[in-house]
Amino acid sequence: MGKFYITTPIYYVNDRPHIGTAYTTVAADILARWHRLAGDEVFFLTGTDEHGAKIYKAAIEKGKTPKEFVDGVVPEFISAWKTMDISYDKFIRTTDTYHEDSVKKFVMKLWEKGDIYKGTYTGLYCVPDETFVSESDAKDGKCPSCGRQLETVSEEAYFFKLSKYKDRVIELIKNGLVLPDSKKNELLNRLSGDLKDLDITRKSVKWGIEFPPDPSHTIYVWFDALLNYVTALGWPDGEDFKKFWPADVHIVGKDIVWFHSVIWPAMLMAADIPPPKTVISHGWWTIEGRKMSKSLGNVIDPVKLSEKYSADAVRYFMAREKQIWDDGDFSEKSLESRINGELMADLSNLVARVLTIAEKSNVPESSEVELEGFIDFEEFSSFMGGADIFNALETILAGIRRVNKYFNDKKPWASSEEEKSKTLYNALEALRMISIVITPFMPSVGGKIANQLGLKQGKASDLKFSQFKGQPKRGPNLFEKL
Repeated sequence: MGKFYITTPIYYVNDRPHIGTAYTTVAADILARWHRLAGDEVFFLTGTDEHGAKIYKAAIEKGKTPKEFVDGVVPEFISAWKTMDISYDKFIRTTDTYHEDSVKKFVMKLWEKGDIYKGTYTGLYCVPDETFVSESDAKDGKCPSCGRQLETVSEEAYFFKLSKYKDRVIELIKNGLVLPDSKKNELLNRLSGDLKDLDITRKSVKWGIEFPPDPSHTIYVWFDALLNYVTALGWPDGEDFKKFWPADVHIVGKDIVWFHSVIWPAMLMAADIPPPKTVISHGWWTIEGRKMSKSLGNVIDPVKLSEKYSADAVRYFMAREKQIWDDGDFSEKSLESRINGELMADLSNLVARVLTIAEKSNVPESSEVELEGFIDFEEFSSFMGGADIFNALETILAGIRRVNKYFNDKKPWASSEEEKSKTLYNALEALRMISIVITPFMPSVGGKIANQLGLKQGKASDLKFSQFKGQPKRGPNLFEKL
């Protein structure tokens, strides 16, 4: 058993949680929960990114100070993740004093090393994304990330010697830092050109962490934000930092992979900190075939969705509807169809049928295994280890269908006591194991199945047939047809 450190990006608080931020957080939560079941010591980090020009602007528009504004929005994220059953270990805010202090220490370390210098930056700037964009990356004067018009800006700035670490970053990416391979190739292609040094301060932005060598500047919001992954662990001397770093997995949307796979590792190299092990780039959601945007009014609120259908159903749908690396389309019709089909007809129905008969029968003494391999747990574990939550869930579903077929074929309601005992033993033990592997995806449902079996929630080490020790008692249906 080892340690497992997983992070989401910290979310920008000029907006509320939506289906995109919820997906990243749910995917990370599924992996964190599985590693806990597998016996690893887990640290799961999420949080909010609270500095920069966009926040300042949004606060002024609302007639608030930036701190008042962010203090008003952060509880929405905390509440959303509670509703969606997110089991994070720490929630970091970039306005936390300990974070700001550690960021300054980090800057001073690079300053003393000579990896930061003063210059002037003139370039195309995307105001909404708070990022400068190179001429080669700009598309017709528009931001390649958000598609909005770029402005030409010139100002005094301090630069980080990003170019100095180019070769080492390329080597790291070649050695498998980024998943999937298509992203890796895209990054290597981009790195085959010039890699310019990175401006890491803003003179024009007042809402930010003060740049220690020159307090007339604030630290660039991205430079400050990326450091949350180590400051949350108490870098440089914290016990959690010594125990959990390097991060095993950073899960990020595909639009911010460059920051996490090029800029972030270079920053760490400059400070003599080991780079993260894996950066997973996940795809985006469209909404019924259209891009999600506030102007179209089609932004999906994951909290309202969870309150309407249950957090477990929404979590299941997110993991089931698309492969993590791919883009996917969200529609309530698809969600309802998954609930009525797989969750109701396959899973809920199976639990209800088995427990209806088991409750009226003696606890099976048989231990003759007929469902060996109904789920290939080694394959399941391998999928989860590679963050392939889509195929891991596919494996569980195939197993549920095998148990359904077995139960139908055996007809325990019309067989001898001996045959019935054998069938119930296999079905109950299969349900016990399903309750374990389904828990990372649907924590509440996993617990309900174990409860109806009269058992405590199991661990990954319990994924094998043994004597059934529960006291089955059928409870309410896990899902009802919509």
